[in-house]
Amino acid sequence: MDYLVPFITAFIFSFTAILVFKPIAAKVGLLDVPNERKCHDGAIPLIGGIAIFFSVLLASGLFIKSSQTLNLYLISSSLILFIGVLDDRYDLSVRFRLVAQVIVASILIFGAGFYLTTLGDIFYFFELKLGYVGILVTVIAVIGSINAFNMVDGIDGLAGMLSLVTFTSLSVLFYRAGNDWFLLPLLFDAAILAYLFFNLRWPFVSVQKIFMGDAGSMLIGLTVVWLLVLGTQSYNVHQGSVLNEVVFSPVTALYLIAIPLMDMVAIMYRRIRKGFSPFKADRDHLHHIFERAGYNRKQTLVRITLLSLLLALCGLAGEFYQVPESIMFSLFIILFISYNWALAHVWQIITWLKRND
Repeated sequence: MDYLVPFITAFIFSFTAILVFKPIAAKVGLLDVPNERKCHDGAIPLIGGIAIFFSVLLASGLFIKSSQTLNLYLISSSLILFIGVLDDRYDLSVRFRLVAQVIVASILIFGAGFYLTTLGDIFYFFELKLGYVGILVTVIAVIGSINAFNMVDGIDGLAGMLSLVTFTSLSVLFYRAGNDWFLLPLLFDAAILAYLFFNLRWPFVSVQKIFMGDAGSMLIGLTVVWLLVLGTQSYNVHQGSVLNEVVFSPVTALYLIAIPLMDMVAIMYRRIRKGFSPFKADRDHLHHIFERAGYNRKQTLVRITLLSLLLALCGLAGEFYQVPESIMFSLFIILFISYNWALAHVWQIITWLKRND
């Protein structure tokens, strides 16, 4: 009952919020209109992220013990949601969004007092301690997580399904450690599940489709990085002492967000090599490649979600069976290099597979 009642409550709150906010979307201009990059039928309400936020906000007030850290998280998440709503409505510049993301990162670092002080024993012989460099690394991590989930939101259900994999994994890890923070990802799971009923129009095909918008994907990215930092770090800068029990190793975090992270890094690297801005929108993401290879959107969604689940399970297995962090890190680097190589040679691979089919 310590997880079932909060889950059902957050689901109902999210479902209700979607019904409430849908008619308001058209009045305030929160609609996604088809263009050369967006292929869908008609104007779609961009209220999924708002509904998820308010459901989690209300449910957390009922089921999560109030604390300064929780309150600061809610402040930072409300700020990033506000920026996301403005971006959905007015298409903000990259510079403005980055400044806002640095501000919310500062709330985590200087407000809550947590930042990445160590990356663990990823090099086997010693622990990679960051010291005050960890402040910059944490800012980069916050920006990276927000934009990773924002970039992966390219087809129906993808950002939602990938975040379900991540949040469920985080909830399992926190619950296993007896840490009350397991409730926050659980509430997000419930809220996102309600959103997916409308976004995927399943099992009720008669409902009006909605999108989570930049507000939703940025909110998810911020929440994920907060939980990753809280779960992997024990040092609180305000107290100058260890106050937080380490729930899982930093390298495990890489597996929990593997697909959004690898897709973002790989595509930004390719954009820079071509002489473009790393934030320039294009159609070279993993889901676009699946579609151009002949898979429909449903098949693409299922395959990428299963791949993300497999990688998350690998991370959980490494954590549960205490596989040395250096081995898990080496395997992830090999995985990322293989992923980047496969995307760079994807059409040669597809051609070869068709010839040998």
